[in-house]
Amino acid sequence: MFDIEFYRLSDGTAPVEEFLDTLDIKMRNKALDSLLILEEYGNILREPYSKYVGNGLFELRIKFSSDISRIFYFFYINNKIILTNGFIKKTQKTPRNQLKLAKKYKADYEQKARERSPRI
Repeated sequence: MFDIEFYRLSDGTAPVEEFLDTLDIKMRNKALDSLLILEEYGNILREPYSKYVGNGLFELRIKFSSDISRIFYFFYINNKIILTNGFIKKTQKTPRNQLKLAKKYKADYEQKARERSPRI
């Protein structure tokens, strides 16, 4: 079993929590179900649920009816899954700015984790 953690900005807000709050109830429930599947299967989860997008990042692929959402995440030490950001997909290609944001959040999380870890 894996542990899901929300990446948090310096003000304490979590972009994925805020994203989930913007979704209609049916899409939000589908997203939460998908997160439970991710939590259970972690790094063995594959398409159609999950897809590797590069730089250690994956996207959780959520589809309800004709609506499509994505949540970026990465794996960290001790079976942690860090959720970075999410978006509603409206085009074939993943928006470059969303992927760039996920990379930024991943780098920030890893930097803060290094700063927290004790030096030996």
